[in-house]
Amino acid sequence: MTTALLLLPDFCLILLGLLLRRYMHLGDHFWAGIEKLVYFILFPALLVNAVLKTRLDLAAAAPLLATALLSMGAGMVLSWAGLKCFRLKPLVLASLFQCGYRFNSYIALAAAGLLFGTPGIATMGLIIGAAVPLANLSAVWMLARHGEAGALREVARNPLIWATASGFLLNLTGFVPPAPLQMFLSRLGDASIALGLLAVGAALRLRGQAEVRSASFYILGVKLLLLPLVAIFAGPLLGLSGLYYHVAILFAALPTASSAYILAMRMGGDGQSVAWLISASTLASMLTMPLWMSRFLG
Repeated sequence: MTTALLLLPDFCLILLGLLLRRYMHLGDHFWAGIEKLVYFILFPALLVNAVLKTRLDLAAAAPLLATALLSMGAGMVLSWAGLKCFRLKPLVLASLFQCGYRFNSYIALAAAGLLFGTPGIATMGLIIGAAVPLANLSAVWMLARHGEAGALREVARNPLIWATASGFLLNLTGFVPPAPLQMFLSRLGDASIALGLLAVGAALRLRGQAEVRSASFYILGVKLLLLPLVAIFAGPLLGLSGLYYHVAILFAALPTASSAYILAMRMGGDGQSVAWLISASTLASMLTMPLWMSRFLG
């Protein structure tokens, strides 16, 4: 119940974005500007700050990262293989593909802190620091491959990848940002959460697209049902136990990333279907996440 209540504010923000667009008539140019601000400024600041705050101990956490990345890799394989059966347009397939393995890092850190305290936040932060570059690179490459721009060019100028790489390099060199800089990045990161979810809500189409409905439900099943099973069975085989095992399962059970919509829109993909999937996975995870975690915390 506490996990369900934790997800409620984010879903309310998505709903608020829908209401703002429908009743305030701010115009498409307003929401396009919000999307650009979040994509190029706010989300990169959030990623840099998150990676800088993460204490990296890759040797001690190898089974943790292996389990988390294996579950995400399973999401990639299952999403790509399954979507090929629905005969979707290439850009639609590329847009939906990312929703089968990307994860909502805001909900991840909040849920880890609620369920496991400070150690849970630190553990989830380590997973996020390792998983974000792979998730972003795969999503950008797939969308660029089927779009008008070349994949390498799009990957090279993607601000999310550059922000994560910069955070890693600064972290490994032991850089500690001055308090004013840390607060500045933190404020930008805080703004990204609200504005990003509002942008998702503003793009919602309640009816969705009938031609991708079956594919969308398939992706929901992959993300919320199959990936946690992968983590549950792979963790013990890789020597994972205790807190790390629990956090790895929580990571696998997360709804898809809100930034998936922004990436799809920025790269000419099917933003409408992605927005519906984000909302549907967030709402459905209010039921599935407590069920998965009750296995260990009940």
